[in-house]
Amino acid sequence: MAIGDVYGVTTGSVSDTYYLDTGMYDTAEFGAVYVVDAPEPTLVDTGIGANYENTLAALEELGIAPAELSYIVPTHVHLDHAGGAGYLAAECENADVVCHERGAKHLVDPSRLWEGTKRAVGDQFRYYVEPEPVPVRRIRQVRDGSRIDLGDRELVVHDAPGHAPHHAVFHSPADDAVYVADAAGVYVPAIDAVKPTTPPPNFDFEQCLADVRMLRAIGPETLLYTHYGPAPTDDRLSEYVGTLTDWVEAVAAKREELGDDDAVVDHFVAATEMDDVWTERKATAEAAMNSRGVLSYLDDREAE
Repeated sequence: MAIGDVYGVTTGSVSDTYYLDTGMYDTAEFGAVYVVDAPEPTLVDTGIGANYENTLAALEELGIAPAELSYIVPTHVHLDHAGGAGYLAAECENADVVCHERGAKHLVDPSRLWEGTKRAVGDQFRYYVEPEPVPVRRIRQVRDGSRIDLGDRELVVHDAPGHAPHHAVFHSPADDAVYVADAAGVYVPAIDAVKPTTPPPNFDFEQCLADVRMLRAIGPETLLYTHYGPAPTDDRLSEYVGTLTDWVEAVAAKREELGDDDAVVDHFVAATEMDDVWTERKATAEAAMNSRGVLSYLDDREAE
């Protein structure tokens, strides 16, 4: 498996669906874009703008011309999921950009999102390019309960705001699968494990647990992770609840012990074991960002 490769989803009952390793952060098996080869061809998530040419190449490999694409569906407007939306919309002139109503304004005018990304992602910012705006006429806003008709299946929208207020998951009943974005953590195929994703400034632990309960109620056979790839649901949601709970408790305990947030972040950066799986740069940046997100959540909880 390598950056730029396209794979068919063979998990569970999913059909005519493919995923691309976009090469996000110059790291293999971290960022995916899904292509649904339906009568209304659809992209789910777009990757960082710097990687959008890989997505166009994937469409070409699958025999889908840019003009044939019907929908571009960022699950939320964080730039690792929506950074390519404007670039792809310009190339795929007939596609609607389908976005949660809480995030749509940031696709039309991404300036605040761009500045917020600088603050949130730290050293990883070097991998980003400034997003291109999406014309408002190209955007179709959706909300909890909305349905997107792809011709041979539909995608049902479910709010999942624990990761961010504009975050949604997309359920494909015909595939018995959910495009979970960041609502079920980061799946790491190399170690067959789920890791937490808790970026600032909007991570909400209790709401993340509620989002997992929502996914359990749907009960899909397959989880389609943007980070990274398809996986049988099995006990994955329970695993994520345990992993996320342990992570939040560990950061809270280390803050109590050290009394200095910079020291807390430094501790978890030094303690990461993911540099054996991802690049060292990616592993340490992820640890720093996730630590800051929990610390921000703890501040918000104390202020209530």
